[in-house]
Amino acid sequence: PEAMRKHGRDHRIRCWSAGCSTGEEPHSMAIVVREVMSSCVGWDIRILATDLDSNVVATAGQGRYTGERIAGLSRSRAKKWFHTTGDKVQVDTSLQTLITFKQLNLMQSWPMRGPFDLIFCRNVVIYFDKPTQRKLFDRYADYLADGGYLFLGHSESMHNLSDRFELIGQTIYRKVC
Repeated sequence: PEAMRKHGRDHRIRCWSAGCSTGEEPHSMAIVVREVMSSCVGWDIRILATDLDSNVVATAGQGRYTGERIAGLSRSRAKKWFHTTGDKVQVDTSLQTLITFKQLNLMQSWPMRGPFDLIFCRNVVIYFDKPTQRKLFDRYADYLADGGYLFLGHSESMHNLSDRFELIGQTIYRKVC
């Protein structure tokens, strides 16, 4: 809702799932976008989903999962956003069209321009040492819009690693302008 207010004139929202693995996170983001912004016809909303591993990116792009992967969804949500194909479920194409899946090494140059309104980097930075985490947080800040949000995993924190963000929730940070 805040993004809708912020972009009421340009009707453009950009999200990034950094470390998307097999795609559950960006597909969940797409569900929220479709449900929360159903009245925003004509808006340009896109989700970039990246991961280091090209194999998991390929799996994510297919949008095909075992039924167990969506067991946490309500029955109505599962029925609305997934279609059964044999022993698998297929993500609805209306979700897939919001997402671009790409292979990306976070430690190399980033080809995208930004700015992003939301960046999800959950359960990724725990694999890096503190100097690398600091560098990564600075890069995220460079790619976030002023007031944009960075979401980390529950075991992650940027405590004493960046002064470019303020903590607004247990694992949610807002870029300070």
